[in-house]
Amino acid sequence: MNDEQHGLTLLRLARAAIARELGFDSHDLPRSDWLAQDGATFVTLNLHGRLRGCIGSLEAHRALYDDVRHNAVAAAFRDPRFPPLGKEEFAEVQIEVSLLSTPEPVSFKSEADALARLHPGRDGVILEYGRSRATYLPQVWAQLPEPADFLGHLKEKAGLPADFWSDDIRLSRYNVQKFSEGA
Repeated sequence: MNDEQHGLTLLRLARAAIARELGFDSHDLPRSDWLAQDGATFVTLNLHGRLRGCIGSLEAHRALYDDVRHNAVAAAFRDPRFPPLGKEEFAEVQIEVSLLSTPEPVSFKSEADALARLHPGRDGVILEYGRSRATYLPQVWAQLPEPADFLGHLKEKAGLPADFWSDDIRLSRYNVQKFSEGA
């Protein structure tokens, strides 16, 4: 099975999990060996070109089959930024599944050094400081192409001021394989 077929399977899993939660008839897909391997995914929902939900896992801690299904349901019904997805929205919502690589720490000496080490359009970034933690998928670079803006918004997402800096900030990067309906 190639990446395109894997992607199609992940998208079908996500849509079936949401359909089941909404009370629509949904059939389980066969479980392949590769779906039993631990994996980390984010499921993003878009409706009419606008974000409608996005929830995911940063680290692989359960079977890919379960991770996609769990994150699809969470994105549709438990993203605190949005009301639960309605039955009337289901047919029009577009699903995207991002399969994450293992995050790798980014070494840096200063904020300027950290910014220089980011790869716009390619890196997903995790920012951690104390109990604060946030991530942006690589897709967010499309809206925030400048590393300073990207990092500033990421700090705000973590509950920190955009201009905050501390030597105790930790950054990690990851890549994704992105699969989208209609793409």
